[in-house]
Amino acid sequence: MIRRYRTAALLLSGALLISACSEKAQTPAEKAAAAAVPGAPPGGAEDVAAKNATASDVKETNDLIEFAYSYPVEAARIPELAAWLDSDRAAQRSALVEAAERDKAVADKEGFPYHAHSHLQSWKRITDTRRFLSLSSEIATYMGGAHGMQSFDSLLWDRNHAKRLKPLDLFKSGEAFDKAANDDLCAAIERTKTARGMTWSREPDSPFGKCPSASAQTVWLGSSDGKYLDRLTIAIAPYEIGPYAEGSYKINLPMSEAIVNAVKPEYARDFLPAS
Repeated sequence: MIRRYRTAALLLSGALLISACSEKAQTPAEKAAAAAVPGAPPGGAEDVAAKNATASDVKETNDLIEFAYSYPVEAARIPELAAWLDSDRAAQRSALVEAAERDKAVADKEGFPYHAHSHLQSWKRITDTRRFLSLSSEIATYMGGAHGMQSFDSLLWDRNHAKRLKPLDLFKSGEAFDKAANDDLCAAIERTKTARGMTWSREPDSPFGKCPSASAQTVWLGSSDGKYLDRLTIAIAPYEIGPYAEGSYKINLPMSEAIVNAVKPEYARDFLPAS
């Protein structure tokens, strides 16, 4: 009987000790270790790592290439998105090295100077709403010609479905978006060129006289209140509406009723037209 009481007492004291330990706050390292234990909730370790992730900024400079690729902390803390960005970074670097090695071999064979090729890309947060993380990207490249080039990119992360989207994916079609946005875009280009002291020739034989379709350019979606998508920018690279010397254009458009009406029904509640 005495032995039974002693055993029960030992079990009770052990249970109390375990309970007291479980109430103690765990450090991030302890949480990560616990998440790695067999039977832990799926994704536990990844969740801890994502919460403590920092912005990514990779740079590399040598005689062959200059490479840079960065993305913000908001993207780093979404594991699936960070994985895609890391994969894209690797693909961009690989393509740059391949082209640089090919061109350097030709330069060495022909006996003319080789100039390092470059790919400099920076992803930045436009806005972070309850549903969407919206990112913009500006890309500067040089592949050995007379000058470098500038281009743009964009993406959205949809938290509701944990997937990566392009802004145009939110609209019924590219044609629907163009119908809603093109008139405002052409008028805004005209105003911007005038502000730069340029006359936009719209003659049929002018190489840059045609107004571009909004859907063929890079679309950036933003928010003024962190809740709804109510801002819209069209980024236009050099040579699209003017010679290289004019540079690029970033045209802000009003989030009109027409544009919001062109949005797919499943995304309509995430947009707010300008008042």
